[in-house]
Amino acid sequence: MKRIKSIDILRGFAIVCMFLYHIQIWWLREADLWITNVMYSSYAILGTTGFLFISGVSTMVSHRNRLMKISESYSKKTMRNEYLLRAFFILIIALFFNIFVAIGSGDITDIWKWFILLTISFSLFMAWPLLKTSKSFRICVAIIFWFVDQVLVIFLASFRGQLNIGGILFYIFYNTLDQDPVLTFFTFFLIGTVIGDIIHEILQKENKIERMRFLKERFLLPCLMMGIILIICGMTIQLPYSLNKGSFDWMRNFPDFLNRGTLSWMIYAMGIELTLISILFNIEQHEIIKVDKSYKFFFYFSYYSFTTYLLHNALYFLFLDVLDIYNFFPITIITLIVFELVLKLLYEKVGANASLKVQIGKLSAGLAKRIDEMSK
Repeated sequence: MKRIKSIDILRGFAIVCMFLYHIQIWWLREADLWITNVMYSSYAILGTTGFLFISGVSTMVSHRNRLMKISESYSKKTMRNEYLLRAFFILIIALFFNIFVAIGSGDITDIWKWFILLTISFSLFMAWPLLKTSKSFRICVAIIFWFVDQVLVIFLASFRGQLNIGGILFYIFYNTLDQDPVLTFFTFFLIGTVIGDIIHEILQKENKIERMRFLKERFLLPCLMMGIILIICGMTIQLPYSLNKGSFDWMRNFPDFLNRGTLSWMIYAMGIELTLISILFNIEQHEIIKVDKSYKFFFYFSYYSFTTYLLHNALYFLFLDVLDIYNFFPITIITLIVFELVLKLLYEKVGANASLKVQIGKLSAGLAKRIDEMSK
């Protein structure tokens, strides 16, 4: 399957945002961490939400392509097992990652912590029964998740740290609020599957004139208009701070749409994602701008997204808590360039062998096929 450049650009950009935010909080000395606070919401909107949104898009495009390959040698059962095994292997990796975090922090409760790998694995599990439903139904479910999450976190937050049903449920669903709880972020993944459905439909149009018309009427204009509306709504809605249990104290004076985890922030972030994907995919299909050079930079971070997420943690101790605001930015730029060159070298020398995502896919496909053969 030919890679979709707009998806690679957004996924690569999301990984870069997460990369930059992490080394920022690791390397800056305490006196200069204020810059992290100021930039936090931008990183979160373009990083975590962007990655989950694009994961939903690519998951649905891949799912539709697999449906088209259904035959005697590749059954729906095999496809289902392959999908669920992929989610399971990501879950195992997420739990191993959390175990190392728990060992490092000395807090055993960190074994269950909603870092993005755990969120993606559960998003995949939760999305599976919904992939066969209509786009409108998935949109309705996504909206319900938005509001249920807001009500549930407000209710359960009062039980935080307690050894009762409420405390256990808070631990399961929201440990911790400053990370990526699945109930909060699943909406981005699910809306991503809707966009992935439309993109797949566009790419199936062989007639270019028909494809461009479909692109404009069914994708560009609706997504762009909805994106702008959501951005405006997100910036307009301002809930009382006391209702935003996920808020950080230092963000008390920030508008809601910059306060990660609030309803207005989620609406605003969704608007950003829809606007970006509609513009980039339209540029790609119309070939308005040749994006090969910039695309290649983000391509390596996209292709090695899981690998990058795990590998960049090795940078934790490199300049731990020692950089000031003046030397941080040039060192960060150099680090990012060097890391990109390493990924490029890996791609040229070993290719897919260094991609955790690709290897998980191969392992899942192999086991799914083996299970199918054993069941016959």
